[in-house]
Amino acid sequence: MPMYWKYVNPVNITFGEGALGSLKEKLAGRRYCLVTYSDNPYFDELTEAVACSASAPSAIVRDVEPNPSFNGLRGNCAEFGRASSTPEVIVALGGGSVIDTAKVLAASGKDFSRVQAFLEGRAGPETLGRLPIIAIPTTSGTGSEVTSWATVWDTDAKKKYSLARPELYPEHAILDPSLTLRVPRGLTLSTGLDALSHALESIWNVNANPVSANHAVYAATEVLEALPALVDHLDDLGLRTRIARASLSAGLAFSNTKTALAHSLSYYLTLHHGTVHGIACSFSLPAVMRSVIGHDPTCDAVLERIFGPDLRAGADRLEGLLKSLGVSTRATDYGVTTEDWRGAIEDALVGERGRNFIGSHEAVLTEAA
Repeated sequence: MPMYWKYVNPVNITFGEGALGSLKEKLAGRRYCLVTYSDNPYFDELTEAVACSASAPSAIVRDVEPNPSFNGLRGNCAEFGRASSTPEVIVALGGGSVIDTAKVLAASGKDFSRVQAFLEGRAGPETLGRLPIIAIPTTSGTGSEVTSWATVWDTDAKKKYSLARPELYPEHAILDPSLTLRVPRGLTLSTGLDALSHALESIWNVNANPVSANHAVYAATEVLEALPALVDHLDDLGLRTRIARASLSAGLAFSNTKTALAHSLSYYLTLHHGTVHGIACSFSLPAVMRSVIGHDPTCDAVLERIFGPDLRAGADRLEGLLKSLGVSTRATDYGVTTEDWRGAIEDALVGERGRNFIGSHEAVLTEAA
């Protein structure tokens, strides 16, 4: 952990049961575009509730993909551009894909080609638009409500991009744990494991600092304790609240560090094998943890606050927990060959997120290949 460090997060946070009711106050009379999911009765209900309590939106964008892609976002931006009156703020009501889509809309100025040109390095940030965002997550895991980037996929070219600009931090994040009560088990599990990955990846990270570490320790400890109980008691608001707080803290941690190797590895599995993001970025955590033990005393000390003094035993317990939740820790169980997985590890280590990892290439290849 560096001697010199900084921590910044400008998002105003409102948290608690019933927090959705604060949206009208946050809008302060501004025209807004609502971004949410389509073909889902629950989000039909939420859309109606928001319109009744906070006034009707001037535009609605609902055809959001689970992994926002160039093709889908092009249509989303066109739909956004058809608003009868130009929105002054975007309200993102949904999971990480909705919040990421809202960030793309905010940067697009109604034209996705501007965002695509920036992502592909053909244009500078001055070409991007900016519009305030109010993020209301309905899942607990991505932390996108407190970060300044969005994940964008070029599925045709099998590439993943990160749209990262300081202007994309949401203006407000409204976290109402009661909104997550109807999230099914599979999604509850995968998003919870995404939060765990965010927390741990912010620790074995070249950008780690004491503030991010404190957020990460709280988040990881809570997820490890509460998630196994929650997946068997999905209607428990107390457990939902704990995981929502943990996800928020993990977001506050990696909002300053970004992710590292496990996430870099996940992109290969998601693009080439369709593995759900939260599983793809968490199944390798035990192996990555083993590879970093003893590499850096400060990192070890932070991990010991979560796993106790015997970190090898802690990694074994983490692996056992994942397996008990039905998550295999073997890459070959996700459809990848041993040879391709080794190549994916080597590529991930030199990728943008992989370069955030503090461990050695040799140790990772020994533990994870």
